[in-house]
Amino acid sequence: MSWSRRLLTASAVGAGALVATTFAAGTAGAHGAMFGPASRVAACYAEGPETPKSQVCKDLVADSGTQPLYDWNEVNIASANGQSRQIIPDGHLCSANRDKYRALDWARTDWPATSVTAGAKTFNFRVTAPHQGVMTLYITNSTYNPTQPLKWSNLDLANPIAIFASPRTSDNGYYNVNVNLPQRTGRQLVYMVWQRTDSPEAFYGCSDVDFGTNGTAAAAGAFAAQAPTAPTEAQIDAGASHSLVSHHGHGGDVTTAQAATTGTAGASGTAASVTADNSSNALLGLAGAALLSATASGVYLARRMRGAAVTA
Repeated sequence: MSWSRRLLTASAVGAGALVATTFAAGTAGAHGAMFGPASRVAACYAEGPETPKSQVCKDLVADSGTQPLYDWNEVNIASANGQSRQIIPDGHLCSANRDKYRALDWARTDWPATSVTAGAKTFNFRVTAPHQGVMTLYITNSTYNPTQPLKWSNLDLANPIAIFASPRTSDNGYYNVNVNLPQRTGRQLVYMVWQRTDSPEAFYGCSDVDFGTNGTAAAAGAFAAQAPTAPTEAQIDAGASHSLVSHHGHGGDVTTAQAATTGTAGASGTAASVTADNSSNALLGLAGAALLSATASGVYLARRMRGAAVTA
């Protein structure tokens, strides 16, 4: 094989390796969801992505397909960087403003709801990849109407029901979060923001709860029997092969420096951060550019070598 052919071959191989590395680095990460009280996406996944039982979960699959349910532990913004309120607009809190999870924002009264009462409780978060961070739980205030899109102003932001410092280890796959539920009546919503401190990434979740009339829906300290079912470990294992996201690793991480270059939201509140929905397109563009650049360099050098051989 001539030197020029060897050079072109080496360039192509190198570019291919770079493309492979680029896509490996871009694997989307997925890291958990609230199981008790079950979040909307977890409750629908537990019903079965292919055969959901409740009407709202059936409608979700009809609208968005089954993939959002198989990716139940991925509702995130890769470069939130502590700016959740600035980059997630009103009406899109449950989906984290991601089109893939748009159905989670539906303002409906038939989302499966966990019956609760005021007082001390322990919430259970199923974590598939533990991270250092801060998980903050909010509950809706007197302005909340379940038939209207959820706004930031509908949350009691000044009085979180829990602020949990998440470690890099879990208790058999769970974070157990102590909360203090205030007095409420009727349907309310618990909103979770889990901001990592080892990365700009943040995760989000909406759990519907029902305090009933006069706040006496369930026995103190316990969830009622009619609570939505959380996914079993068997269901999690069975659905992992259908998921498009990592269930155990720490893929999709974005460094603080990368987050600083993505910009912040404009006045309209539209997210300017890069999410997993569009990061794959960016990676594809970078990989293609790398392949073209490497190949062009190989062709140029091969021609120079041929020219040198002729003049010699």
